[in-house]
Amino acid sequence: MAAKAEEGIANLTLVEDGKPQLANGAGAGTKAENDDSDEDEGDDNEGAPEAGADGAAKKKKKRKPRKKKKAGASSGLKVQTSPPRVPVHELFPNHTYPEGEICEYRDENAYRTTSEEKRYLDRMNNDFLTDYRRAAEVHRQVRQWARNWIKPGMTLTEIAEGIEDSVRALTGHQGLEEGDALKAGMGFPTGLSINHCAAHYTPNAGNKMVLHAEDVMKVDFGVHVNGRIVDSAFTLHFDPVYDNLINACKDATNAGIREAGIDVRMSDIGAAIQEVMESYECEIKGTTYPVKCIRNLNGHSIGHYTIHGGKTVPIVKGGDQTKMEEGETFAIETFGSTGKGYVRDDMETSHYAKREDAPKVALRVSSAKTLLNSITKNFGTLPFCRRYLDRLGHDKYLLGLNSLVSAGIVEAYPPLCDVKGSYTAQSEHTFILRPTVKEVISRGDDY
Repeated sequence: MAAKAEEGIANLTLVEDGKPQLANGAGAGTKAENDDSDEDEGDDNEGAPEAGADGAAKKKKKRKPRKKKKAGASSGLKVQTSPPRVPVHELFPNHTYPEGEICEYRDENAYRTTSEEKRYLDRMNNDFLTDYRRAAEVHRQVRQWARNWIKPGMTLTEIAEGIEDSVRALTGHQGLEEGDALKAGMGFPTGLSINHCAAHYTPNAGNKMVLHAEDVMKVDFGVHVNGRIVDSAFTLHFDPVYDNLINACKDATNAGIREAGIDVRMSDIGAAIQEVMESYECEIKGTTYPVKCIRNLNGHSIGHYTIHGGKTVPIVKGGDQTKMEEGETFAIETFGSTGKGYVRDDMETSHYAKREDAPKVALRVSSAKTLLNSITKNFGTLPFCRRYLDRLGHDKYLLGLNSLVSAGIVEAYPPLCDVKGSYTAQSEHTFILRPTVKEVISRGDDY
């Protein structure tokens, strides 16, 4: 993470089971300092000197009562809890959130760093950047807690709800009142795709699936503030046999981010990603598998309240000559697989989103009209899942939802899976092509 981001996170203090845990000395002194401050450094004299056999004066010592200090009292800083429940705007009361990783442009774009015109344009984007950085800080804090909290034996529903409850708490918007989720909260549902399933899987109501120690799980969730979506993902595993698969994706994503920039062609980014990804191999149960890019999955540009903004970022070499442009936001996400390197729709659908170009058609199913009104007011074009509809109090809505999908108003995103028995991994970051620098907004000290 960039220096400022590290500084912002270093001041946090976690509270476990109601007991503050101090981070980097923030909020209180060391134990020795506290002990010294609890006792009076001087002695109090009580009464006049008494005459003894040797004529020496005797004194009585009086100790002041020990005062208890509250954690954080000396600095006045608020502390984060575990699970996270303190909104980040209370941890950063001046609303100056940590920057992401700052990457200066190279070659023909190197002038941008010092160009007064570009610096002026950059200053005009302060509100835009504040929203993105706030969303990114929520993502960092939630995922860092989740990586330590998630354990084998937990249900996917428990994991998804734990992440989503934390995101809503840290953005300060629970999303239960009409329009509240459009102000800030989940940018899209928490993806918990296991093993051969690569993307778009989140549990529906009644799902009893449990995470096992031998599983490879992709944790993909988004956070938005005022429609500025931070999209970032990591792969969680408990067996070191999968280390190479996970590292292949991490390194490939970082290669794509390094290659990306203003006026860079998508084909060049895809080639850089593929070269790194396919330099890895993974040995599982005595068999060595080459790590393949999942060629029909890709990164994408991000729009305002729109997770897929229209441009795609391939993860294999090809002929796409489309260029990245100044001011755009992208998610570079790479997927590696020990299978065929190609995914198909499979399993029960959970992810949906209202289309930005949704046609205006007559709906014959009355429940579809009611549901569409609720989707528009609560999610707009942000993706949602069935659990979110349950949370709002909808029931028996599947007929209406399928009607909206059939009419082309709502898009369904079924889970995407490689061949059974294979393992897939994912790594993803969001960056902004600012006029002066490239800022990897979602970068953290974890990945």
